[in-house]
Amino acid sequence: MKRNLRIRPPFFEIGPKNYLYGDQIIDLARLADEASQKYDVRVIFTTPYANIARVSECTKQLIVFAPHMDNIEVGRGLAAVLPESLRAAGAQGVMLNHVEKPMRIAELYGTIRRARELGMMSIVCADSIPETKAVALLEPDMMVTEPAELIATACAADVSYVRTSVDTIMNIDPNIGILVGGGINSGQDVYNVIAAGADATGSSSAIATARNPRAMIEEMLSAARDAWNERCGGVMMEG
Repeated sequence: MKRNLRIRPPFFEIGPKNYLYGDQIIDLARLADEASQKYDVRVIFTTPYANIARVSECTKQLIVFAPHMDNIEVGRGLAAVLPESLRAAGAQGVMLNHVEKPMRIAELYGTIRRARELGMMSIVCADSIPETKAVALLEPDMMVTEPAELIATACAADVSYVRTSVDTIMNIDPNIGILVGGGINSGQDVYNVIAAGADATGSSSAIATARNPRAMIEEMLSAARDAWNERCGGVMMEG
């Protein structure tokens, strides 16, 4: 099945998780939207389900993702997350298999394809190199590789992990967009990951809990743009 639109690198993922809610999410989304336009860095904004519609309606450039969905069809399934309902609310894609919401490989395979049927992009997480290999074979649109032990810490993945992740995915499927994350706390962390070969990185707690979220978002997105321009000479890709 043909892939949906690939996001032009460099891109960045912001996922407030449950650090924020209600209008706090909307305020953060607007800040991210402004910075995305300012630095020409596309931003995936992975928002809690309850805010998908509002975030979609109040931003111009954010790529709104749901934090999970279930591979179910319209009908029964109380409390399950119906793909069609996410798409109708404005979600353009979905994050799958985060360490805080893991899925079995068989579930992932079907859910990636359900997303594709609905014109939604998929970004699938892997927390080790062996899992990265397994997930890449499922042909997601994008992948997040991040060691579980680094998530929500002050320690980002080192250059060797970034390069190993990139090489692993590229050798299996060079069409997958590659985000390397975990422990991204500063613009320097962002710069290092992009400079080492990733298409993207992202941050949750460092942005959501920052004393000045606007400044943190701008620091990170400007670093992503600088690293990409220095690595690729400002080459623009479609998407």
